[in-house]
Amino acid sequence: MGSTSANADQTVSSTQDHKGAAAPTTTTGAQAAIPAGDGAHPVISVSKQQPKRILGLMPNYRAVSAGALPPPPTPKQAFKIATQNSFDYSSFVFVGITSLLAEATDAHPQLGKGVNGYANYYWRGFVDKTDGNYMVIFVLPTLLHQDTRYYAMGDGSILKRGTYAASRILITPNYHGQKTFNASEIFGRGIAQAISTTYYPSKDRTVGEIAQKYAFALGRDALTNTFREFWPDIATKVLHRHP
Repeated sequence: MGSTSANADQTVSSTQDHKGAAAPTTTTGAQAAIPAGDGAHPVISVSKQQPKRILGLMPNYRAVSAGALPPPPTPKQAFKIATQNSFDYSSFVFVGITSLLAEATDAHPQLGKGVNGYANYYWRGFVDKTDGNYMVIFVLPTLLHQDTRYYAMGDGSILKRGTYAASRILITPNYHGQKTFNASEIFGRGIAQAISTTYYPSKDRTVGEIAQKYAFALGRDALTNTFREFWPDIATKVLHRHP
């Protein structure tokens, strides 16, 4: 989904204009960009910065602010991003919300209803999220030399940015910055779905059910990327707050 990550403290990255001219900048997490030179080159404005968490509920450690060009993450840093995305407090809250929705809509009738049913949904949802994170962010990217972080575009029409964001589940840069087929996402989510067959009820282990869950996982990631892309705009222009 190198020598640093977008969320490592006090790392050095660069910003780049549309013609490819780059200037070094200093970033702290995914939050800030401060020009290292004389200010002649573009820097990342507040309205384009990606936060570590969105609204304090959605973990956003995979996002790279528009204009930032950090080096690809090392295996250790990719592991850290996967861990942050999985075990940050916001992850527990986020899984709690999605599990509540799943229980309310009776997504898996065999898991039951009420408190016991919710607990059944919760731990399975948490395992789904966690093993998917490690496969998509750490294991396969390390083996395939891919950088599966989400690089926000930040500029352009709504259609262009939305299409770009959603398509990142199919396209991702390798360690050399070249666009490649996002095998880490496609196969990583598939492996996670295969693992899930060991702890979901038998009725949910059919080919049709697994295919449906797999498609949902990919669609969710595409939608999440789209939300990441537009969140800074929503925060600054609609909610009038820092992203």
